[in-house]
Amino acid sequence: MVLPIQLRFQRVSDAKGFYKMLNNPNFTFFSAKPKSLQDEIDFLTKNKANREKDFEYNYAITLRGKLIGGCGIKIDQHRKHRGEIGYFVAEQYWGKGVATTAVRMLEKIGFEKLKLGRIEIIVSPKNKASQRVAVKCGYKKEGLMRKIIDDTGKLNDGILYAKTV
Repeated sequence: MVLPIQLRFQRVSDAKGFYKMLNNPNFTFFSAKPKSLQDEIDFLTKNKANREKDFEYNYAITLRGKLIGGCGIKIDQHRKHRGEIGYFVAEQYWGKGVATTAVRMLEKIGFEKLKLGRIEIIVSPKNKASQRVAVKCGYKKEGLMRKIIDDTGKLNDGILYAKTV
């Protein structure tokens, strides 16, 4: 059963929920961990300006109005036809198809509204769940990227998945 999730632009009022999700000790593959609630508020405050600059488009994932995750598309500033998808889901919703549905929704935004020609997903080689999401959504594995993921100052390898129009 596919959960009826929705995407909406992130709001500053999401800060507490995102802060709690991102600092869950079981989030081992998502390196964006705000150090404080104020850091998360500061990040969310910049979202509108980042959209206006065509830099990134960040969304809250909601289920019946409840915040259950976040996702976004970051636009390559040197290759405006290229975007990278990222996402995270609250632990109680892992394995329920939320990330897969969110990626499909983001992809539609990326290709149709933002007119991207290529969308990438970069995941840790250890993150089997995100690799399954990429494959289920039709992304092709292009290879291993050495030292591409910045995990709080430590550079780790990532697997590149991509889809083109």
